[in-house]
Amino acid sequence: MNSWRGRRVLVTGHTGFKGSWLSLWLNALGAEVTGFALPPPSEPSLFAAARIDQIVHHVEGDIRDLTAVRAVVEASRPELIFHLAAQPLVRISYREPVETYATNVMGTVHLLEAARRAPGVKAIVCVTSDKCYENREWVWPYRESDPMGGHDPYSSSKGCAELVAAAYRSSFFANGPALATVRAGNVIGGGDWAEDRLVPDLVRAFEAGAAPLIRSPDAVRPWQHVLEALGGYLQIAERLLAGERQFADAWNFGPSDDDTRPVSWIVERMRAAWGGAPQPQADHGSRVHEAGLLRLDCSKARAALGWRPALNLEQTLDWIVAWHKATGRGEDARAVTLAQIAAYSAAASQGSLSVAA
Repeated sequence: MNSWRGRRVLVTGHTGFKGSWLSLWLNALGAEVTGFALPPPSEPSLFAAARIDQIVHHVEGDIRDLTAVRAVVEASRPELIFHLAAQPLVRISYREPVETYATNVMGTVHLLEAARRAPGVKAIVCVTSDKCYENREWVWPYRESDPMGGHDPYSSSKGCAELVAAAYRSSFFANGPALATVRAGNVIGGGDWAEDRLVPDLVRAFEAGAAPLIRSPDAVRPWQHVLEALGGYLQIAERLLAGERQFADAWNFGPSDDDTRPVSWIVERMRAAWGGAPQPQADHGSRVHEAGLLRLDCSKARAALGWRPALNLEQTLDWIVAWHKATGRGEDARAVTLAQIAAYSAAASQGSLSVAA
């Protein structure tokens, strides 16, 4: 914890699901966090429920506005930047491709351009996606050296963001901030209310006592708790801040091979954990192309960082149910989230999978 105490950190996208978890964790570690983002993308939101605006310096702004991005970087004087601001949903990218590219590609350009002109920035961690790869629907997991691609605008925009980061790293940051990109699997956790995401859709249906609608029961994804990904991001940031520039590279953080599961498995396991949930129904609404199979090779992070998942997928789903059941009973969302962060940190440090929800 001492390495984070008093550290000035800028988090873009802090009002989103993953950004909210990260902001809470950084605050618990003692960092001085500034957040820059649009208003929360959902109602309700973890940002509001956990009152995150009370523990970070909250700046509302649009990553597509270069002037605003430069202003927040200049004012906050960060040593470290976590760039999470994004349009994060595949189906929305079909409806809003221009907004998706403007946010995910030019937003990344704006952040890196502001950072390279700001004195004092030591490290940047750009969060992209496991969908940045050219997905060939094969059984082999993707490595960091595999080609970028993307069938849909969202996936393509994340591949583009990776290429932008690589260009800035080689063109401008050889002697400047150390820049890493991180690619996580399908992150899930308590407090996610985004539209068109499986776990939030399940939670909404279960809370309403309704049958969940399932689009692609056979689609296989690398599911992982949000804290698994964030723990990897924090480890990379610590190495970059320590001056270990060999970590200024691309990194995968995904689950074990056993936890790359089909949608149907997630649905049935969530129903069992929730208790008494109705049977799912097939969603015959409009369909767009989404990857059917996606796996990540995380051997690089395991070998270089000693990183590995601390939760298996069954435990992850139990934690999600526990989070929503607790907050549904009126327990404080911030306290519930911080308790899971503390439990995860203990488990990760011990290398244990035996964690209470």
